[in-house]
Amino acid sequence: MAEASSTTPASGEEMELPSGPAAAALLAMGIGTLVLGIFTTWAEASTGVHDFLDWIERVGPLSGKVGLSVIAFVVSWAVLGVLWKEKNQDLRQVTIASVVLMAVGFLFTFPVFFQAFA
Repeated sequence: MAEASSTTPASGEEMELPSGPAAAALLAMGIGTLVLGIFTTWAEASTGVHDFLDWIERVGPLSGKVGLSVIAFVVSWAVLGVLWKEKNQDLRQVTIASVVLMAVGFLFTFPVFFQAFA
């Protein structure tokens, strides 16, 4: 298992790696999942959104939903990664926020939920 520290060859002192990049990836995952859930429900509620998300005809609106959620993940990961590159984040709080975002996103993708908006 990898350790959270590395040794510099010149000094022999251990230096702790920042947790910001890992926190950025975790939070971006939650954001991407939430975006997928939002567009799943929104496409069911609005024919205009449904038609807009139909990027590949054979796939249907799922192509747009997945495309936008991947874009949201990559953009949020890039922005947070730059902002948190050299910083330490509280991974417990970031993990809780990510799990909440994922839970809400998953809830929005269940037919029992999104069909209520049809």
